[in-house]
Amino acid sequence: MVKRIFALSCAAAMLCTMLAGCGSSAPNGVVRVYNWGEYIDMDLLDEFTEETGIKVLYSTYDSNENMYTKLKSGSVNYDVIVPSDYMISRLIDEGMLMKLDFSQIPNYANIDEQYKNMIYDPTNEYSIPYTWGTTGIIYNPNMVDRPITKWADLFDTDLLDPHSVLMFDNSRDCIAIALMALGYDINTTNPDEITAAVDLLVQQKEDGLVQAYVMDQIFDKMANNEAAVGVYYAGDYLIMLEDNPDLVWVQPEEGANLFLDAMCVPTTCQNYDNAMAFINFMCDNNSYVQNFDVIGYALPSSGATAMLDEEYRSSDILYPSQEYLDTCTAFINLDQASLELYDSEWLRLGMTQAGN
Repeated sequence: MVKRIFALSCAAAMLCTMLAGCGSSAPNGVVRVYNWGEYIDMDLLDEFTEETGIKVLYSTYDSNENMYTKLKSGSVNYDVIVPSDYMISRLIDEGMLMKLDFSQIPNYANIDEQYKNMIYDPTNEYSIPYTWGTTGIIYNPNMVDRPITKWADLFDTDLLDPHSVLMFDNSRDCIAIALMALGYDINTTNPDEITAAVDLLVQQKEDGLVQAYVMDQIFDKMANNEAAVGVYYAGDYLIMLEDNPDLVWVQPEEGANLFLDAMCVPTTCQNYDNAMAFINFMCDNNSYVQNFDVIGYALPSSGATAMLDEEYRSSDILYPSQEYLDTCTAFINLDQASLELYDSEWLRLGMTQAGN
């Protein structure tokens, strides 16, 4: 059963982060892990230490872009990171990832073939899948006048009340919503299309529909009915549903982003063998299932998936039909000029004044 451990995980993450600056007495050293917030069963870290003698120094980030900036600064030394597909491609292109030693990762055999040799890592040397899923819309039907079915509904002033929408607080996910609402490819490099998408987001903000741009803050806001509508990731919806059973998940008519997050080793790694041990541990099917019980994301191992309760194995939220997946698109890394345009347009949105 998926369960909430937010207070525990946050406290443990802060403790591990503090320990990162204090050294460690673990007999086999440490492994420094940098992961998304609310994205691991913290008990697994203790179990890994018990099994290997390696202490985990754990800290979190809230977006691929923030993680990239931190790594690019050269001021941090993490051993394992968990970026998303398009960011993995960027890190490979910029020489920021180390090749993995698969001889030290026998549990890689648990990964299904369909998640190997992905477009972001075509030579299958730099990453091992962690989880996958889709983006979508979460809303409370008691707080809107009619069902929400598509991304375009998030911009409808006749449907939504002022300050009722929570949008992604990262450029790629947020701009993608507007691109899909306009019928454009989420990987477009056409400046006119990118600008038009941000124009739509600016209008949404000026119309007063946006309450906030959020990441992990969405959990409490949707649980407490502080917003009518939010956009987020499928696995997290199941966690929110436990706190607020009124919430509904929408697979938008226009399709969605299909994402895969994977474990990688940055070139700043100082504990390579320990990193291999940690990745191998997390690829164990029992670890995948235990982690699922907390974070609720689809698994890249059919062996692990078969160990889940039937309600999750057959969930079209976690494991959408192939028909729906065919309407979804994975992010790819973009050329530098397009990345700079996304950044400048994101800044323009941030400088826009919200309406009343």
